[in-house]
Formats: sequence, structure tokens, C-alpha cells
Amino acid sequence: MEPQDAPRSARIAAELRHRITTGALAPGDRVPSTREITRRWGVAMATATKVLAELRRDGLVRAVPGVGTVVAETPAPAPAPAPAPAPAPAPHPAPRRNPPEQPLTLERIVGAALAVADTEGLAAVSMRRVAADLGAATMSLYRHVADKDDLLMRMMDAAFARWTFPAVPPEGWRERLTLAARMLWAMFRRHPWLAPAVSVTRPQPVPNALPFTEWVLAALEGRGLDGQTVFTAHLTLFGYVRGTAVNIEMEAEAQAVTGLDSEEWMDTQEPALLAALAGGGFPLLERLARGGYDFDLDEVFEFGLQRLLDGFAVLLGERP
Repeated sequence: MEPQDAPRSARIAAELRHRITTGALAPGDRVPSTREITRRWGVAMATATKVLAELRRDGLVRAVPGVGTVVAETPAPAPAPAPAPAPAPAPHPAPRRNPPEQPLTLERIVGAALAVADTEGLAAVSMRRVAADLGAATMSLYRHVADKDDLLMRMMDAAFARWTFPAVPPEGWRERLTLAARMLWAMFRRHPWLAPAVSVTRPQPVPNALPFTEWVLAALEGRGLDGQTVFTAHLTLFGYVRGTAVNIEMEAEAQAVTGLDSEEWMDTQEPALLAALAGGGFPLLERLARGGYDFDLDEVFEFGLQRLLDGFAVLLGERP
């Protein structure tokens, strides 16, 4: 532990470091946020930010969008190699055989491109990069995909193909739409690049996205709405989920650049925000800012989804 005359940020960091290294906080566990640190240890926000920055610098924690700061996965130390036995004489050594190369297939190309996009963003995907990850020549990819736009369409189709609706739908239109929206949200969470890539005004030919549309249309079919209104309701629901999910990739990129999750970044902006509100012209906003707001994108999505479905209920002549 740190000596008592060490800065408070160092002492708090040492306490959390001890909990992590002894296993009291396991990999994946959420560590106290900056606001929790300020409340628990009675320190300023700047001190709390230094605590998490020190733990992150030591590789003990990492930021997860929508979750917060969690304990990083610590790789197990590699076992010491066993002493090699003395080589036996081999008058007729067996010929070495190279492992057979995996054939280059469309499935492998799309899978490699998905892996790059999911971890580094869509901008990192190129024919050259995918070929390098597969250990293939760049030109060999063009035997399977026409160009990068074709590859993107196939990536989107593969992403949608991983999510399937249950064979027996739940009772009620609201339950069916809730399931569809949450499934779409989970898909965008799994693939942050997907929401900005999907267009509502110029829909792409993505066959595996059609079940979503059919599911929503079927949920509202036969409830007194004309076909134009039903399809507009589908577009409204899809647009809401997609529009909210666009923030996922933006947050991931900002976090990669700054090293701060959304909560930590807001903490750094708090003094400037309070100074802008100090004139008294925005008393409600100032009260909220001083009291703190725990931002959670998943909660924002769920709140908006239920209010949107409340509106659909009114459209169908029901009580929300």
C-alpha cells in the first residue's frame, strides 16, 4: 500500500489495485466510477479521475462503452517450458509436412471483414487488410467479391443472419415489437459499425434483414391500419433504434481517442458546464447538473422504445 503522505489519488488507486490483484475484484467486474469514488472517499472529481487514469495506465482496468470501467482480463503467466528430452538417433527422419492451407472462401472473407469492423470500425476494413488477415493475396479476394461495396453488403447480410426470431411469436403486438426492437438493438451493440451503414432512405438489398420487416408488419397486420400506415410504423420503429444506436460507434471512437468513457469525459467537462450555467438563466438545468445525471445509453433506448410504443397504442385506439 502507498504511504500515508502519498497523494489521495495514489492511496485510493493503491486500495483498488490491492482489491484487483487479490481477486476481490475479478476480471470483468465493474470498478467504482468517478462519481462513486467522490462519494465514497470524499474527494474531488479531478482526484477520482486521476485514480482511474492510474489504474488504466497500469493495465488493470479498461473502459467498456455503456458499462463503465471494468477490471481488465489479466493473462495467466505462461508455464515454464519443460526440459527437452535428448534427441533419439533417427536414421530415417520423417519428412516435414506443412499444415494444409485453408481454402479462401466467401465465408472466410466476410468473417475476417466482420472481425476487423467489430473491433476497429468500418473505416479499417479494406480489401488489402482483409487479405492480410487471411494470409492471402489481395487480388484473390476479387474472385469472391466484386469490390468493397459488395463486401459491405455481404457483411451486413451476415450480421443480420446471426439473429433469428422465435418460431412461435409472443402474444400481443406490443410484445412482438418490443422483441424485434431489442433484438435489433442487441445487433447494433454487437456490431457498432452496422447502424451508420444501414440506410433508411436508400435501403440496401440485405436479404437477411427482411425477416425484421416481415415480423413488424405481421405484428400490426389486421389491427385496423392501412398498409401505408403499417409500413410507416415499421420505418419509425427501425429508424428510432438505428438513430439511437448510431451513438454506439461514435462513443467507441471517442473513447479510443481520449481513453475516457462517457462518464469520465463528462466529469472533465463539469467545471466548464457549471460555469456556463452560473448566470442563473437555466435554473432547472443547473440543478440537474449539480445533482448529477447517470447516463446509460441502454436505459435511454428502453425509455424511448416504450414511449414510442405508447404512441403506437394510441394509434391503434388502445390505452398506452
